[in-house]
Amino acid sequence: MLTLQTVVSTPIELLDASDDLSGMIRSSDIYQTYFEARRGMLEDEEAKKLIEDFNHQKVKFDEVQRFGKYHPDYSEVTKALRIAKREMDLHESVSAYKKAERDLEKLLTEISEVLATSVSPNIKVPSGNPYFDNSSCSGGCGSGGGCSC
Repeated sequence: MLTLQTVVSTPIELLDASDDLSGMIRSSDIYQTYFEARRGMLEDEEAKKLIEDFNHQKVKFDEVQRFGKYHPDYSEVTKALRIAKREMDLHESVSAYKKAERDLEKLLTEISEVLATSVSPNIKVPSGNPYFDNSSCSGGCGSGGGCSC
């Protein structure tokens, strides 16, 4: 089993350690909750219909978006897309899945930060959200030296 004190000296040992780590993640409560929520959403017929409707509205929006607000159906299509997204997001199985997905993403980001900073404190880990990311400078190198570049 992988521990923080595990010494890895060869690429093969590193790959074995990464397999151990992924196994620990898959056996975690957070991953199990995610897996169950995903399965629940995929088996939910109403959720499937809402997702299908949202995707249909998104295709229509993409077609109208080429012309922007000058397209005659822009307001109608934009409103229909927002309504479809709200209905989809508020559905119980979809919202449970999205919450579980965010929790799993947070865990993976935390693990990535631990791994990166154990190699070097200067390694930045993108979290996908620069406004709430504590480990990156989120302002680029022109931000006044906050990122220690």
